Amino acid sequence: MRKYLEIFPVTGLPEVAAGDDLAGLIGDTADLRDGDVIAVTSKIVSKAEGRLTFGTRAEAVDAELVRVVASRGDTRIVQTRHGLVMAAAGTDTSNTAPGTVLLLPVDPDASARGLRGALKQRYDVNVGIVITDTLGRPWRVGQTDLAIGAAGVRVVEDLRGTTDTHGNVLAVTEPAIADEIASAGELVKGKADGVPVAVLRGLADVVLPVGEHGSGARALVRDAEHDMFSLGTREAARAAVLDRVPPGGPRSADPSLWADLVLDEGVHIELLDSSIGVFGEDPVAIGMTAERLAVLLHAEGYGVTVRTGPGSEATVTFGSRSA
Repeated sequence: MRKYLEIFPVTGLPEVAAGDDLAGLIGDTADLRDGDVIAVTSKIVSKAEGRLTFGTRAEAVDAELVRVVASRGDTRIVQTRHGLVMAAAGTDTSNTAPGTVLLLPVDPDASARGLRGALKQRYDVNVGIVITDTLGRPWRVGQTDLAIGAAGVRVVEDLRGTTDTHGNVLAVTEPAIADEIASAGELVKGKADGVPVAVLRGLADVVLPVGEHGSGARALVRDAEHDMFSLGTREAARAAVLDRVPPGGPRSADPSLWADLVLDEGVHIELLDSSIGVFGEDPVAIGMTAERLAVLLHAEGYGVTVRTGPGSEATVTFGSRSA
């Protein structure tokens, strides 16, 4: 158990611009000691690295994403090339000139390694670096800071195989230390206060020796194939239905336009005014398809009811779309 943890805001930093020396700005302003961990907002890292682009935010998101996880109106939750799942690909238009968009660092872990190395070389301190960004969380209101880059810190503490105070063996416990550091640092820094850097003292046990940078924050990213919630409700339901369409079969992103859609296993979906009739020979497959359609239509804002008939028959009926 740690005896204490102190968190200090680094105040007095100037507005950062492309080409600025972050190590010098931080090192000359903060009182740094061996074993400290520095939480740095990704925005100033991006600014120093010249990650400002011209155009609209939508265009920037298109350029940065590798897949869309969920979308509602103009809001898109996407996966970036870093593997991060976040709103608008982490792009930012606050405190930037009109017509410009700030992108995330190209490689946040590399940025963290570079900053750590420069601080050691110039100020002879062995510190850990966590580069942070603000994210929302599924099923939770509000946002918090998480680690998108790290160097010189253990990002995860693997407690699997150890025992708790009652002698129970821990099977899945892996505290995300780098994320906890990012969130703790946010308590004394933030966009509204203009404080982009915090120093955390009392975490020397998670700081790695000089020359060892660790796995970086990339190790915290869960691959989509191992993620039980890798898609939004609408996207998951659509994928579950449309993945069953045979090669060359019709596809439509809008369920209100689906007509004469032929699925495998002999299932036929036909648009009939305000109802979709589902027919086939496998009652289990029919029921599963009907339920998937119901989830998709509900996610689109329709009132939905599902009625199963005798044998291989089910009907999904949807009424007016809610505002």
